[in-house]
Amino acid sequence: MPDMSLVNFFQSNQELLWLLTIVLDLSFAICLYRFFGRYGLYGSIVFSLLLANIQGPKLTMIFGMQTSMAVILYSSIFFATDLLSEKYGRAEAQRAVMLGFAVSVMTVVITQISLLYEPSSDPSTREFAFTVHNATVVLFDITPRFVFGSLLAYLISQSFDVWIFHRIKELTNDKHLWLRNTGSTLISQAIDTLIYGLVVWWGIVDLVTALQLAAAKYVFKFFIAVVDTPFIYLARSWPVRDTDRNY
Repeated sequence: MPDMSLVNFFQSNQELLWLLTIVLDLSFAICLYRFFGRYGLYGSIVFSLLLANIQGPKLTMIFGMQTSMAVILYSSIFFATDLLSEKYGRAEAQRAVMLGFAVSVMTVVITQISLLYEPSSDPSTREFAFTVHNATVVLFDITPRFVFGSLLAYLISQSFDVWIFHRIKELTNDKHLWLRNTGSTLISQAIDTLIYGLVVWWGIVDLVTALQLAAAKYVFKFFIAVVDTPFIYLARSWPVRDTDRNY
């Protein structure tokens, strides 16, 4: 069991927990890069996408604004693609984007199929099986609007992030890493948030409310984009080899 004093502390200090989660998420990404090079960044993108899709419905309040776990985890994907762009070029970053898209599509297909299986009726496990089944339905029984909006926002915003990162890099003659990292992420995150807000929320709520929900999420994404800048400077300075080796 976790230390209840620690649990109570973080439950009473949600903003501190939020900051710690951001640092931990970005630290995981650069550790994967440090030990596995570009393949670690591919893994980081897939990891963050899968967790963001699972924990996306988990809503909480930070600084008096509603947000979800997906905002934290999804933002680290932009960090990973920017680092791929910086170290390995546009083609590698775009390959990672398409890998993430393919994994997302496959995850949606398999999880929807899994919902068609009825829980076990064996008396010894029936109660447990139904509990797990119902929890799975809550997590994965997502609407076509959500699926389409999420995949569309991801593909367009991530592809744009890769393009604008290299465009800024060309215009600044490879100078000012902070500018292309933060600038590309802020612009592409705005596109991601706008597409998601319009496709997923507009129609369920009115246009003004949909834009307000999008704007609240963008505030958090803006902050995370600024926080990840020291991490990309740190990772860029590491001499990482991508050759195969025994682990």
